[in-house]
Amino acid sequence: MKKYVTFPPLQIIFGSIIVVSLFLAIVTEIYLLAAIPLVFLLAYATIADYRTVYLLMLACLPLSTEFYFPNGLATDLPTEPIIIGLMFVFLFLVLSGQNVVEARFLKHPITLLLLLHLSWIAITTITSSQIIFSTKYLFAKSWYIIVFYFFAGNLFQQEKQIKTAFWWILIPLLLTLIYVNLGHAQYGFSFENIYRVLHPFYRNHVIYACLMVIFFPFVWYALYWYWEQPKIKWLLIISIIFLLISIYFSYTRAAYVALLIMPISYLILRLKLIPLAIVAGALIVSVGIIFLVNQNKYLAYAPNYERTITHTEFSNLLEATYNLEDISTMERFHRWVAAFFMIKEKPLMGFGPGNFYSFYKPFTVSSFRTYVSDNPEQSGIHNYYLMVAVEQGITGLFIFLLLCTYVLWKSQVIYHQTNDNIRRTFIIAVFFVFIIICSVQTMNDLIETDKVGAFFFICMAILVNLDLRNQSEMIYDNRKENRTTK
Repeated sequence: MKKYVTFPPLQIIFGSIIVVSLFLAIVTEIYLLAAIPLVFLLAYATIADYRTVYLLMLACLPLSTEFYFPNGLATDLPTEPIIIGLMFVFLFLVLSGQNVVEARFLKHPITLLLLLHLSWIAITTITSSQIIFSTKYLFAKSWYIIVFYFFAGNLFQQEKQIKTAFWWILIPLLLTLIYVNLGHAQYGFSFENIYRVLHPFYRNHVIYACLMVIFFPFVWYALYWYWEQPKIKWLLIISIIFLLISIYFSYTRAAYVALLIMPISYLILRLKLIPLAIVAGALIVSVGIIFLVNQNKYLAYAPNYERTITHTEFSNLLEATYNLEDISTMERFHRWVAAFFMIKEKPLMGFGPGNFYSFYKPFTVSSFRTYVSDNPEQSGIHNYYLMVAVEQGITGLFIFLLLCTYVLWKSQVIYHQTNDNIRRTFIIAVFFVFIIICSVQTMNDLIETDKVGAFFFICMAILVNLDLRNQSEMIYDNRKENRTTK
């Protein structure tokens, strides 16, 4: 009697999906359809073990690439679909009654300020000058906060979990750096050709450099984990050297400044000077704005249109930056001047989230115009703080600055409350990452990108968990002391 092999229904369904997807991809010549089976496979893996899928999403951060649909919409593949999927997983876990977010985590001031920030984005979406763009922005911001803050707060409570996530990010990051540097070597590591070798992993050299400099403190801290394991220790030391070399050859001024900020910010943290530094920074910015606005002095810094050019040598770029003749710097000024007039037009509620590009050109000043002011790539304002003020009003900027300054101040408090030296060092690393992200936003607007925004929210979630752990230990120590006294 013949025995026939029978296939479980799940295998039949999945096999059918593969065949149909390949057929549609070939017939329509839309080869992205061939990836549909991967979506179903990922969905099944998420149901089976969402923690592994979360790690997979982190591994995709250095590997993600921008994909543009025919209708003009863009997304980051494969990260953004996974982020959206994980958002639904998180919401399902919450609705099913699982304790994925502790009450203490929800009540923490950082959480409350972040929710206030999100709530104001929702309010300014309602009053937006272009509500469709603002609604898309609100949804994107929501799934970033849910996945990278609330979900991360649940998954990264123990050192072992953070160690695992570290390797899931580091290895793909190093692979992309090898790819970029091998390509860059063919052009003699020239400044002029760095942009040629970044695709498909990085949109431009700024995001490339920022991801490296943001992850650098974590690689440096990992040495404390593995100092007694020579093989891993030397792998990390080589990785640190490789990162520094790659940052240098990225030719990104913001990344260089961010590296210099770390030792200065450490002294400020160690000496409990963060409140003073915040006040000093606010005063310097305020005085600078008053100076430029008074009697329109800002017009004196308008560029010479003919001399403001793109430079092919990095040394020339640095000199041009100093002389206000670098096209990227002066184009920033062009948009920043427009931003101040936009804020003056709608100071309270702004033009609505995601709407800077749609409305800024009528507010520009012709004397600041450069060769790239037509902005065909539809890039943003290149200053996240100004962008928030333009799109969410002065109120939105105040809320966002309150969130950032509170996180920085709370980092100082958590650091000095922590007794364990290894954990104190980890707090320094997280603090470095957060302050680096805050600093690079003065010349860029990258928090809405997966390669930067993910770490912005994850760092806040980790700091909250460290603060809650300190509070638990203090309560335990007090109870222990009371028993001993009795």
